[in-house]
Amino acid sequence: MSDIRFRHQFVSTVPSQPEERTLYVSLDFDTMIHLCACGCRREVVTPLSPKDWRFIYDGETVSVLPSIGSWALPCRSHYFIKRGRIEWMPQWSDDEIKAGRDADLRRKRPDVRPPENDMKQIITNESAVSQPGLFRRIMDKLGF
Repeated sequence: MSDIRFRHQFVSTVPSQPEERTLYVSLDFDTMIHLCACGCRREVVTPLSPKDWRFIYDGETVSVLPSIGSWALPCRSHYFIKRGRIEWMPQWSDDEIKAGRDADLRRKRPDVRPPENDMKQIITNESAVSQPGLFRRIMDKLGF
């Protein structure tokens, strides 16, 4: 599972038989879909929104934030897609998965505001366009 590269494809609808190592990005449906990077061939759906996942398109490659945790799949894969490459992360325990899901639910509640220092809130497509120097420094600091 080393040096796995993903290509991306902007689509209106996802093909009935997605190809491995292809990230399908549908801006019409604010969703990304791909087959799990581990090779189990299960579909992984990641909704796009400020409180879910985001993608960064640099003109050649795509990065996805935050990490993708396939907790509902038997493989329980955990990885980032950074500039089209898979960066594997440690698998999470059941307690870590529960804590992560609880944190997601708290973050998504409209009456609870995420912390001001949450780096995930800083990295947006708008900041990339309006302040490329700042965006590049943040991405370099995060290892993208």
